[in-house]
Amino acid sequence: MSGVDGLWTKQSGLPSLEILKAGSVLPVHKPRTWTSFDVVRRVRNRLKGAKVGHAGTLDPLADGLLILCMGAKTKEIDQWMGGVKTYEASVVLGAVTESYDLETPVQSSGVDFDLEPKTILEGLGTMVGLIQQKPPAYSAIKVDGVRSYTRARQGKSLEMQARTVHIEAIDLLGWNKPQMDLRIRCGKGTYIRSLAHDLGAYWGCGAYLEGLRRTGIGSITLDQAFQLEDFDAFLQIDSPTEHARR
Repeated sequence: MSGVDGLWTKQSGLPSLEILKAGSVLPVHKPRTWTSFDVVRRVRNRLKGAKVGHAGTLDPLADGLLILCMGAKTKEIDQWMGGVKTYEASVVLGAVTESYDLETPVQSSGVDFDLEPKTILEGLGTMVGLIQQKPPAYSAIKVDGVRSYTRARQGKSLEMQARTVHIEAIDLLGWNKPQMDLRIRCGKGTYIRSLAHDLGAYWGCGAYLEGLRRTGIGSITLDQAFQLEDFDAFLQIDSPTEHARR
């Protein structure tokens, strides 16, 4: 049974290849270290070059929910990208990195800190609502036509421009110094790496993002997502000739 408007989930199962290619929306669990385009390319290749796009980039060092749009549904990518995103993040305090995550080496901030519960909640509260946020230099944003991460990896200095983002809520899931676990609900264009960095700056101790998982986009949740292995198994069953060649 199909979901709404061509959406197929792990609970509903996958349609025929014909329907899949013609116009479908699939939630997929992006593995850690994969780029979002790695997932798109993997599925596109499995579908023999069918039209496939993703709704919202997820950093390589993050895992979690990635929505794929196929066939005619690629025209709806912007609609899916506009949905509220939910993340679970692990932030380490007392240290920093140039990329704001583990892509670059960790350096101790050298600051001794001890945060009281009130101070933690005050800091989280300053990041909720419409805020000004600078994207990381190690991001896919283009500066003068060049991806900023390209220049950053070349050691070139970049001044990233702040932009308005909306953070709907931040919940404290756990605090075991120096690690803080958070749940964040936010709008399009928010960088959780920048949020971690800005929290460290607010508390004066430095911080970086150690781990990130996207658990929701709009009404779609991670438990509805297919694993890539599920998709491979489906294609082997639905395409017996292809399976025989393997």
